[in-house]
Amino acid sequence: MSKKLVLALMRQLGLKSKVRIRRTYHSYQGHVSRIAPNVLARDFTAQAPGQKLVSDVTEFRVANRKLYLSPILDLYDHTVVAHTMSTSPSTALTSESLKLALATCQPGPGVIVHTDQGFQYQHSSWRKLIEENKAVQSMSRKGNCYDNSVMENFFGHLKAEMYHGEHFNSVEELTTEIDTYIDWYNTERIQERLGGMTPMQYRSHAPQTSTA
Repeated sequence: MSKKLVLALMRQLGLKSKVRIRRTYHSYQGHVSRIAPNVLARDFTAQAPGQKLVSDVTEFRVANRKLYLSPILDLYDHTVVAHTMSTSPSTALTSESLKLALATCQPGPGVIVHTDQGFQYQHSSWRKLIEENKAVQSMSRKGNCYDNSVMENFFGHLKAEMYHGEHFNSVEELTTEIDTYIDWYNTERIQERLGGMTPMQYRSHAPQTSTA
């Protein structure tokens, strides 16, 4: 159905969409020790899965504690191919999500892995994973959130649709809800840019690459 019809029905039922609130967590901390070039250069398109991966860390507050989410998103279809959560925004959090993503996607040499300049992505553990998998590290320019806008957009949807305005009693409860949301996002949430398909539906039509 058209957007106008949906809007009319929402008005009749007294429904309003949630306002997306900008996230407050910033992963850049302290002195920059190592900066990779912005190889991605805001080209958020990919011709096949596993060509361009983007990541970031976002923060949630729950029960007087903090929970951090580190997802890896494939720019081909915006599928969240891996994610990890922890009460600390550590290098282990981000490295584990990248390991899971590489194991899931099994990309060929040259896959671009793009992030901001957060300390996790300057750490030797992250760079070692990039090098071992013959990937290409890419970083946003300092203070340029638009260089990783697809990841920012995902965080905006996630927080507007399942976090803001809701109450969670514990870190464990919120963790379960985030897992559920990401599964729903991948398999049920349709996207206009994907022709009205979900990320996983769009991925099923992806061109097949030879492994020979």
